[in-house]
Amino acid sequence: MSDPFLLLILSSPSGAGKTTLTRKLREKFPTLRFSISHTTRKPRANEADGKDYHFIDRTQFDELVEREAFLEWAHVHENCYGTSLAEIERAKSDPSCSGIIFDIDYQGARQIRAKVPEAVSVFILPPSMVELERRLRGRASESEDAVRKRFAAARVEIEHYGFFDYLVVNDDVDSAFRHLEGVILAERSRRFRRAELAERLLRAGTL
Repeated sequence: MSDPFLLLILSSPSGAGKTTLTRKLREKFPTLRFSISHTTRKPRANEADGKDYHFIDRTQFDELVEREAFLEWAHVHENCYGTSLAEIERAKSDPSCSGIIFDIDYQGARQIRAKVPEAVSVFILPPSMVELERRLRGRASESEDAVRKRFAAARVEIEHYGFFDYLVVNDDVDSAFRHLEGVILAERSRRFRRAELAERLLRAGTL
């Protein structure tokens, strides 16, 4: 029996560990597909086009916005990010896929929830602002100016925590992962996701 299709939104301030947790979720739940966003920012040294992001220029991005090709899009840290509708349709038409993980900010999360209310949203919190700053400074790819901007933006992002269904504190990555795993297992068992199965059993009749 296949699992109910799940749209899982993961959001956090930069440095809270969302990327690591997303990778662990994909390893644990291989039928969950990672939504590859379009972005206008330049790729980092360890990122590949079509695997981590679809890297495009601003003109291409604006053309996709004009065509209403995005389920959501937003300006984040002086760059643009968007999730294409085609990405969702491909996942839904694939019988081996049980859902999609969205790695997006609160602006994108709000847009998706407005269009797909059954989507599940999780916000990853750092254990403290001191620890968040330490993690940001530990990124060799970030300049001092970028660190300051991301740290300043973190408070704004955390202010939107009330929009999310779940809050997971990433003080320890294994503990945080267990909480995320619990969210997925619980959401797959929600009544409205399993109601069709229950009704099908009832229609099957009796001995």
